[in-house]
Amino acid sequence: MTIEPAGEQKPAIRVGDRDRDAVVQRLQQAFAEGRLDDDEFDQRTRAALTARHSTDLAGLTRDLPEATAAPLPSPAVPAGAGRQAGGSAIAYKSSIRRAGRWRVPERFRTIVYKGSGHIDLRAAELTARETTLAVIAYKSRVDVLVPLGVRVNLEGFGVSKGWSAAEDLEDRLPADAPVVHVRGIGYKGTIEVSTKPRELGQSDRGALT
Repeated sequence: MTIEPAGEQKPAIRVGDRDRDAVVQRLQQAFAEGRLDDDEFDQRTRAALTARHSTDLAGLTRDLPEATAAPLPSPAVPAGAGRQAGGSAIAYKSSIRRAGRWRVPERFRTIVYKGSGHIDLRAAELTARETTLAVIAYKSRVDVLVPLGVRVNLEGFGVSKGWSAAEDLEDRLPADAPVVHVRGIGYKGTIEVSTKPRELGQSDRGALT
């Protein structure tokens, strides 16, 4: 019988897409629960997507509790906000916001008229492998935040990728990675797709109006 020396660690194991996806999903849940801030969530997600060995993934969730299966709460709609339904959100001279843990239908439509919109998919549950967001911004700004583990396809005019878009990671995503299509029309307005919220005072560089 061979006795391993005390304290000897087992060699690191190569990880696959399924291992990376499981860690990213746990990070998304922790972000939705408020356990990770924007920077921590962004850094850990990038590390998970580029991990090669089990040791690279192990430390990313070590300080997080075990995942719990909990129903997704219905997002609260603040007073004075635009009208929101399961497959659409419309704002007329007001604002709309969808964020946190929410179920995103295969097609979701957002229309903002002289207002603002914030559609955050980073902790959301995508119900289809390909999700289409139809966005119309009339004299408005709509920010769309996407997680790092999806491919992004932009169509239309007045639509642009923000300064924190993760083009460098898309080549490393598996062939069956989720896809988010953003089909937008920004008439005297802006639709910007990014992976992180804009900083206060940040200029709208890269955005088409």
